[in-house]
Amino acid sequence: MAYSIRPFRDDDAEVLPLVWREAIVRVGALKYSPEQVTAWLRWQATPEKFRSRVADGAIILVAVDADDRPVAYALLEQDGHLDHLYNHPGHTRQGLAARLLGEAEALARSWGVTRLYSEASDLARPAFERAGYVMMHKREFEIDGVQIHNWAMEKPL
Repeated sequence: MAYSIRPFRDDDAEVLPLVWREAIVRVGALKYSPEQVTAWLRWQATPEKFRSRVADGAIILVAVDADDRPVAYALLEQDGHLDHLYNHPGHTRQGLAARLLGEAEALARSWGVTRLYSEASDLARPAFERAGYVMMHKREFEIDGVQIHNWAMEKPL
């Protein structure tokens, strides 16, 4: 299947929460407990949150299928923080994470950012490592009393 990467459009705000949710429910469950997945979902990505992030200066890069349907995305903040990298489970193993990371890096370089950084899940960590990110440390934290973790990662530019 042919995919392309394009900038966020306002109507994507209705679809990206579904991509986010499906990635967590169906893929996140491969590495995280049911309690951790439920806690993760409490953060609730909503159309309003996506629109607000863009209004605040974040850039969302969207991977779309041949019918221009969003299937994956990356959310990059102006300081080089890659806050989201999510891929719909029906479109994994297509190189979309690598393409999104590459596009985010090119964009950050054009802004003069000197490093990219993120907090990667167990599932996303390998994609970040393949893109040249280095694991700095494991982050342990709680969401509503549920212990969960991710990985602080960064890439100097």
